[in-house]
Amino acid sequence: MTIEITNESGMAVDETVLLRLAEYNLGQLRVSSEADLAILLVDEGAMESLHVQWMDEPGPTDVLSFPMDELRPGTEDQPTPAGLLGDIVLCPQVAESQAETAKHSTMDELLLLTTHGLLHLLGFDHAEPEEEREMFAIQRDLLLGFHTAERHRHA
Repeated sequence: MTIEITNESGMAVDETVLLRLAEYNLGQLRVSSEADLAILLVDEGAMESLHVQWMDEPGPTDVLSFPMDELRPGTEDQPTPAGLLGDIVLCPQVAESQAETAKHSTMDELLLLTTHGLLHLLGFDHAEPEEEREMFAIQRDLLLGFHTAERHRHA
């Protein structure tokens, strides 16, 4: 599995934690070890440009997902085939502001946004209430599992 993380945001971010999160989530979702993922961290100006270009909405946003091969989660018996998952674009400056509002760390917000973006790459959405319940439940379970794994890693 190739996970490429590029930080062009100007903010210091612990990329090794993002990498571990992506590996954990992809493993839990039974995505092939041959799948490729890119995570790009950009500043507010770059994110605003992408937001306007792709979503036709003003201002920077927190996360955008650009799926490539339209891969879906696999099962234990049949993992997701090899392919390009796509790109997750994060804006740490927006994440920092949201983290203050939510009263948790910027890194916790980036973990949430990365997980959210990955689920979008795998075809999940939250436009309808039922879809939102499903996606947010999976998102919560992945984050809880990752935090548990991280605590055991440091024990």
